[in-house]
Formats: sequence, structure tokens, C-alpha cells
Amino acid sequence: MLAREGYEVLAIDADPDMNLASALGVENPPKPLTEYKALIQERAGAEGGAFIYNPKVDDIAESYGVRGPDGIRMLVMGTVDRGGSGCMCPASAFLRALLRHLMLREKSAVILDMEAGIEHLGRGTTRGMDLMIIVVEPGARSLETAERIKKLSSEIGVKNLLAVVNKGGGGKVNERLEALGIPLLGEIPYDTQLVEADLNKKAPIDQGGEAVEAIRKIKIKLLEIVEELRKEKENKKENEKENQK
Repeated sequence: MLAREGYEVLAIDADPDMNLASALGVENPPKPLTEYKALIQERAGAEGGAFIYNPKVDDIAESYGVRGPDGIRMLVMGTVDRGGSGCMCPASAFLRALLRHLMLREKSAVILDMEAGIEHLGRGTTRGMDLMIIVVEPGARSLETAERIKKLSSEIGVKNLLAVVNKGGGGKVNERLEALGIPLLGEIPYDTQLVEADLNKKAPIDQGGEAVEAIRKIKIKLLEIVEELRKEKENKKENEKENQK
């Protein structure tokens, strides 16, 4: 929807399930970046088992992404094998550096599909995001996860959270979100058209239906909020400049 309004959109599949391509209608998704072992070793590796914490990544989106419908560029992050409580290695350093570059330097809309749950927050890969949308299912466990996401987000400096209730909700779900201090961006109803789109490997935007129309309304509201955040950033920079003078 953003691309059809003229935005330069980079969509990143950062979910280990790696199914964003079918949702976007990308028939031939790019190879996961973690499979480019020689590239990662060249950029992030070092002698003696060490690694470069901030490798060169400014050419990755252009060189290793693919173009999808409406000119969307897509990247697939891939998974990093970790044992025990997790390790830092050239591959994870490479992916972290890429996310930092894209989120802090590119002048386009960068949208990440993260894995469900809180692990990416614990690893700090979402640090630097302007806005995080929590997709909440109408149930107690999902609301508990939303509460944990809010806590962890504040600890890594992600201040702006919004919630989207998936498969309907209303009533108690919305009340709980309000009590948690997570503003509601919108609700997406349960819609069999999404099931049809998935079974037919078709992008939901091309399938249509109630859910897509609800997402369209969410997108309009989202852009208004993003514009407000942009203005806040600009005002903050201007104030800092004045204070320095």
C-alpha cells in the first residue's frame, strides 16, 4: 500500500519462518543473507575467531535484495544458529549492522517483519526503530506478551508502540491495551479471504476483503502518526541547534 502511494519501500523478512515473500506476492524471494557465508566472513570475520562488530553493509540492500510487485525491494535476513543462551558471531554482527544502517540512514520506508514474541527485543536488533507495532491476538497470553514487549522496548530505547488487534477483539482486549498504556492503531477482523490468499499463494492486497480494507484504514492512521513523529524529530534537532548557539 505504501509503495502504491509512491514510497520507496524496503521490506525485510526477519522472521525465522521466512514467509513474507508470499504475503507480498514475491514469487522468487532472495536467498537469506546468512547463507552468504563467504560474504559475511569477508565483511565481518577476523583472524583468530574474532569478528568485526561494525562491518560494511551499505551496499547490501541494492546488491542482495530483489524487486517485487509495485517496486518493493525485499531482503531476507535468515537465521543465526545459536547454542545455549546465544552467542555473538560474524553473522549476527553482520545482520545487526545492516539493521542499524537501514533504520538510521536510509531515506525510505523500512518495514521489518519480526518473529513473534520477544526474542528480537532481548537481542537488541530492534534498537533505533521509530515505531513498533505489536500484533495482538484476542487472548490472555498475547496480552501478557504485549506487556513484556512494552517493558523490553523501553529498555532499548524504542519509545513509540502501537497495537493492532488481529482476528477481531474489541471490548476487553482494547480495555487491557489501554490499561497497559499501548495505544490502539486499529483492528483487523477475521476474514476467510486471507485464508484464500494464503492457500493460493497470493498477496492479500490483490485478494481484497474486509481485512485488507481494515489494514488500509490502519495505514492511513499510521502515516499520520509517522508524520507527527517526523515533525517532532525535526523540532528536536532545531532546538538542539539553538541551544548549541
